[in-house]
Amino acid sequence: MRILKTITETREELAKFKNKSIGLVPTMGFFHEGHLSLMKQARQECDIVVVSLFVNPTQFGQGEDFEQYPRDELRDAELAQSNGVDYIFQPSVKEMYQESFNTAVVLGRTLTDKMCGSSRPGHFQGVATVVTKLFNIIQPEKAYFGQKDAQQLVVIKSFVRDLNLPIEIIGMPIIREEDGLAKSSRNIYLSHKEREQALGLYRALCLGEDLIQGGLLNRSELIGRVKDFLLNQPGLEVDYFEAVQAEDLSAPDILKGKIIIAGAVRAGSTRLIDNILVEV
Repeated sequence: MRILKTITETREELAKFKNKSIGLVPTMGFFHEGHLSLMKQARQECDIVVVSLFVNPTQFGQGEDFEQYPRDELRDAELAQSNGVDYIFQPSVKEMYQESFNTAVVLGRTLTDKMCGSSRPGHFQGVATVVTKLFNIIQPEKAYFGQKDAQQLVVIKSFVRDLNLPIEIIGMPIIREEDGLAKSSRNIYLSHKEREQALGLYRALCLGEDLIQGGLLNRSELIGRVKDFLLNQPGLEVDYFEAVQAEDLSAPDILKGKIIIAGAVRAGSTRLIDNILVEV
């Protein structure tokens, strides 16, 4: 495995593989089993596997945890190598955003004015911009993303389609702890007590799933019942709870087909997101 630091070096190295398929796993590092599942899937499906490791400042808002975001590049390299990764693309911020950088991928509000987008203005523009840069640098045939960032996955599929990018976007299932907590790099922030409190979000999502499978498809009633439950979970500050159509994040009065039930909370100072896919 090689670690590539510059765009020029990366393009020159990957140009050797014109007749081979390249799979990209975009990450911000501090790998957990969720990241590793993406690498393993890419390894199964592609000739060359590239993992990008870049904590992207443009998707963090003012007062968010960019400086404190957990980092362990040595550990990440060892995990990537042990899971069959061929290259890590690990640029600096200056390499990705030169002083003269003056461009962004601007998204329509249909997918971004709700859920995480409503409380993190500019977040998805930052995501779309850095992912587009990564796609242009690496030029993969396939790119792998986790379902835990459900809204992000829908946004990326949308702009890849709209911009006619020749890349297949692969969404991979959420990897959970034994008690159901979604794996997240930010879980390291949680104290023991906050870790227990954080399970309240998963319990709320399970309640929503049970209600839907029991026939409750009125969106407003579903959200009201689950949000009441969530608000009564100790130690959690609720950002949002939503139920939307999985394909386009639309919010019809009556839910149908594949549905994402999703929420975001704070346990202590740590913001956590999670979701469950339900089909009716």
